[in-house]
Order: sequence, then structure tokens, then C-alpha cells
Amino acid sequence: MNGPSSEVYPLCYSAGVMVLSKEHPQLVRHRSTEPVLTPELPQERRGNGANVVFPTGIDRRDDIGLPERYDVYYGMADYRIGVARFDVPDVLPQGGLADPPDTTM
Repeated sequence: MNGPSSEVYPLCYSAGVMVLSKEHPQLVRHRSTEPVLTPELPQERRGNGANVVFPTGIDRRDDIGLPERYDVYYGMADYRIGVARFDVPDVLPQGGLADPPDTTM
């Protein structure tokens, strides 16, 4: 397929957040219950894979003196690349799914 499609699809591919333990990265400390990146812009809703966003890379912004800020590079409808910026909160939101505490570590 050449160029973005103008068709609208009922399905949607979004992305959430997962925070792993720094000491034991196999343990999930928090998993978002709702997507944090969803196709909303026209560039995300129309393309080779309509209604699709998918993270492809993340960059911690130490270079600008903001170690809690991240840029997430993501595919937009499998046709373009976008970037979303977010800051890590001091406290994780309530209700996120996590692994039960492991007392063997």
C-alpha cells in the first residue's frame, strides 16, 4: 500500500506503561490499567496500519538536566514516527497491577 489510507477501522492498538523493579527487573512494580498512548491524531488514525501506535524506543533526558523526563519514539499507523514526552511522577498512580511481593529475594 502506498501512502496513508483514508479508511477508518474499528480496532485500535494502544500502549501502556510498565515499571520494573530496579533491583530485580523480572518483577513488575506497576502496570497501567489504561493505555497512556492511544491513536488520536490524524497521522495515528490513518495509514498503513490505521488506529495504531506502537513504542519503538525511549530516551531518558539527562542531556537537558531532566533525568525524570523521557521521550518515547513511536510508530504512527505504521506510516510515520512520532515522539511523546512524559515525566515520571514522584508516586505511582493507585490501581496499577503489579506482581505480588516476593519474599525469597
